[in-house]
Amino acid sequence: MARLRFILVTYPAQGHINPTLQFANRLTSAVHGGADVTFAIPLHAYRLMTANGSESDPNKTIETSNGSVITFAPFSIDGYDSVIGDDRRRYLSEMKRCGTRAVRDLVVSGRNDGRPYSFLVYTLLLPWAGVAADGVGLPSAMLWIQPATVFALYYRYFYGCGDLIREVFERRDCCRFLKTTIIGLSLEFSRRDFPSFMDHEGTYHMVMESFEEQFEMIESRKEKRIILVNSFDELEGEALGAVSGVNLIGIGPLIPSAYFDEKDCCGDDKVFLGDLFERSKDDYIEWLNSKNERNVVYVSFGSLLDLPKEQMKEIAKGLLDFCHPFLWVIKEKSYQKYCDDDVDDNDNDELINYRKELLKLGMIVTWCSQVEVLCNQSIGCFVSHSGWNSTLESLASGVPVVAFPIWSDQGTNAKLIEDAWKTGARVNPNENGIVESDEIKRLGVDVP
Repeated sequence: MARLRFILVTYPAQGHINPTLQFANRLTSAVHGGADVTFAIPLHAYRLMTANGSESDPNKTIETSNGSVITFAPFSIDGYDSVIGDDRRRYLSEMKRCGTRAVRDLVVSGRNDGRPYSFLVYTLLLPWAGVAADGVGLPSAMLWIQPATVFALYYRYFYGCGDLIREVFERRDCCRFLKTTIIGLSLEFSRRDFPSFMDHEGTYHMVMESFEEQFEMIESRKEKRIILVNSFDELEGEALGAVSGVNLIGIGPLIPSAYFDEKDCCGDDKVFLGDLFERSKDDYIEWLNSKNERNVVYVSFGSLLDLPKEQMKEIAKGLLDFCHPFLWVIKEKSYQKYCDDDVDDNDNDELINYRKELLKLGMIVTWCSQVEVLCNQSIGCFVSHSGWNSTLESLASGVPVVAFPIWSDQGTNAKLIEDAWKTGARVNPNENGIVESDEIKRLGVDVP
């Protein structure tokens, strides 16, 4: 009997690629008799993945321990095969056009070869992938890579509670709470607890347009409204059942079990890296191994946004005042901008001086294996942007969090960390939106 075949389509960002690759791995081991997976991704992202340590061979394949095969199918986006550029709206439009064609070509090719695909799974910002699957008669479902709580909030925003949520934002009042029994959740949410894209004064209108298109497609499917969610019942049981008529199925956590479970039930986990960034050549694991147990502060703010210079200074001051060894991940672009001696910018002198003092106490790297770091016994605290992947990894590793949300779902995740699960504490920025060094030091002391 031929193995089932799946197509996975993901947005080319690190926070989307990681859980989707883990899902691909789970499919190959969970399906009886194994399964073959084709991973469709824009060419520019695939090039970065293969340049930065992906284990795929020149034929773009990974063979798992049970004989299943994951094949990468990079597709070209006209004008964007090297860099994305600044025109995000045009980029998303071109990805939709070229990606739709790529999905159709894959399905037709599979049928012509006598090895048809059985199902397609796609992630956020890609509703066109589901439409493309419908157009060629292939069943599909969305993989929701954020918490179920965030899905419930977006659903109620578009269907029933949008005016109430907009009122919370329009008042610009962090103390204004919305009793979310209306939404189907027991927590009360203030303005800062909702996904930032819901703020109409924000700059990411095209993202909300994509979310709206996504939820309209979900709502239009009166039958088989199944959403796969990177969460699990014990963590978000209430939220997974909060949306009537939509079957939210928790299939998470989609994190590498090899780092958390000595039995390693999915023995290929460590192969599934997919980094878009080059890892630091410094031996940070050896450095961590030299430190006392639960004594190191790990600091990372994800792969997308650069923090403003003033915020970088406050973090540096907070770490110096806290006086614990730390491992701080600063993206190479930000490091060169703020901390490089060779950059001729007098305004950077203060940060460069901080760097010299910081390196006496801790270590700064441009990228690392986060799950490997969090599982190291020296880590005692995680100063995190509260992205969902980072949140799940901190929970699995048992490392308490100083939640430092910046945008998107991170405010909601920080709410869950502090109030629902009580696995960390959330920073409070000043009136200018900057988290000051004293606040960072205070939470570093307070978080167990």
